[in-house]
Amino acid sequence: MINQKDITGLILAGGRGSRMGNVDKGLQAFRDAPMALHVMLRLSPQVGDLMINANQNLGPYESFGVPVWPDEFGTFAGPLAGLQSGLNHCTTSYLVTAPCDTPFLPTDLVARLSAAMQAEEADVAVAVTGSGQARQPHPVFCLLKTSLLPQLTDYLQDGGRKVNGWYANLKVAEVQFDDEAAFRNINTLEELRTFEVL
Repeated sequence: MINQKDITGLILAGGRGSRMGNVDKGLQAFRDAPMALHVMLRLSPQVGDLMINANQNLGPYESFGVPVWPDEFGTFAGPLAGLQSGLNHCTTSYLVTAPCDTPFLPTDLVARLSAAMQAEEADVAVAVTGSGQARQPHPVFCLLKTSLLPQLTDYLQDGGRKVNGWYANLKVAEVQFDDEAAFRNINTLEELRTFEVL
């Protein structure tokens, strides 16, 4: 197994929150705490270090007690720009990502991704749910080698923005998770209110 201390967690909170009315999704209150804090509390025990990618409201994110880094490649350029910023500041051999609007993420996410990465000698491990036509990869829940930074930078500079497009030429381990609800992301205020009481 990859040693936990060799993995840094990155919470992706750099989006505009357009589907939620252009509010900072990670800072929206959910069950009496900011959504991103729920993500942090679930991810933190699974990694050695933790940091956040954000492009606005840096102060409130910094109050969580972990480093906060904005995109370095443009602004609001999507999750890959946040990933690149995280890789630039990562001091461990591996980085795992999770979006700020997924407060139910699995508590065994990192252990299962790292086991698959080692077993398949992969560059990237990605979570997947469902099967058949309902099969759904979750590319923003991924574990990757930090040595991939130059390759990612080249992809961004060539105009690439899609996460699955970036890792299409890499060796990828796909990890099946049964609990689809664990990967539920909260995109709208209506969803925020609905899942508040579930």
